[in-house]
Amino acid sequence: MAAKRDYYEVLGVDKNADEKAIKSAYRKKAIQYHPDKNPGDKEAEEKFKEAAEAYDVLSNPDKRAKYDQFGHDMGPQGFPGGAGGFHAGGFSMEDIFSQFGDIFGGAFGNMGGFESAGGRTRRRQRRGTDLRIKIKMTLEEIASGVTKTLKIPTLVKDSHCNGTGAKDGTAFTTCPTCHGQGTVIRQQQTMFGLTQSAVECPQCHGEGKIITEKCTYCHGEGVTRQDETVTFTIPAGVQDGQTLTMRGKGNAAPHGGANGDLLIVIEEIKHPELIRDGNDVVYNLMLDIPTAALGGSVEVPTITGRARLKIPAGTQPGKVLRLRGKGLPSTDGYGTGDELINVMVYIPENLTPEEQKTIESLKDKPNMTPDASTKTRIFSKLRHIFE
Repeated sequence: MAAKRDYYEVLGVDKNADEKAIKSAYRKKAIQYHPDKNPGDKEAEEKFKEAAEAYDVLSNPDKRAKYDQFGHDMGPQGFPGGAGGFHAGGFSMEDIFSQFGDIFGGAFGNMGGFESAGGRTRRRQRRGTDLRIKIKMTLEEIASGVTKTLKIPTLVKDSHCNGTGAKDGTAFTTCPTCHGQGTVIRQQQTMFGLTQSAVECPQCHGEGKIITEKCTYCHGEGVTRQDETVTFTIPAGVQDGQTLTMRGKGNAAPHGGANGDLLIVIEEIKHPELIRDGNDVVYNLMLDIPTAALGGSVEVPTITGRARLKIPAGTQPGKVLRLRGKGLPSTDGYGTGDELINVMVYIPENLTPEEQKTIESLKDKPNMTPDASTKTRIFSKLRHIFE
């Protein structure tokens, strides 16, 4: 199998090309290789598909960013194989013509649910609407991944009419306009000259038949509402706002067709002590002066519980200590983040006379005042906080 060509090379644009330049380049390629302009030319058809695939990626900021980073190896699409990835292969003529409303306007953008290319006519399958749910997750759940079972109100195929919308699933008659074909022929003047295409029949809407008596249970819709129990697994390491997709678990399509998808939106519940930073978590540790100066051992929270942390003597404010592997796993299964302990030192605001006298007695001691080299070393460590 021949290797895929670079998408920028396919469209003939620079890697820094803006959206307008990409759209213009695709328009030229689509006109040059359109099947109606090159009937029976397999090579032109492949180049037409190749250009459409390139445009689909480069015109989408998210897909383009992933392509620029990973090239054609952009990972599996959707859920649960790998959350949020994109796979560019498998483009069909139906997919391509669906782009044309944005690029060429009405001449190609809406062909009534049927596509015509090189003499072939194919009806676009009806599709149910997507469902969207929001799932709240704690850091603990995100760290391990969870399996959830929910009851979701959804549209399902009516069992009384088998999703047809007709009484007993049989109360139909052949459409007199299209004679059961579901399509009518339309001629249209385009940039390629006079073209002929098969479009959806306006009377039966592509069904090829007309309901003579509606189903009394679904009132001719072919779908009814009911609660469906859905079980799904959310992988470890997901991000706040990330959307996972379960194919075919959305609403059923009226009068048959493919189900929509179930879209699962992740909402991360803020942890009371830990702050997430990518796959790392951050904890702000407040030390008292004696522990910072003399060293010691303190207990800190982690995602999975508590951990003992050794504090070296002379620990300065702004120092970052690290607990390896105490962060969150990556969704692709490669590596786990760390817990970063950001050290702060508490300076008392109110002192008793005895405490004040003790501190004053230390004021002029040689090790209580930093020399020039110590100042430089501490400031260099703190500089990154303000950059």
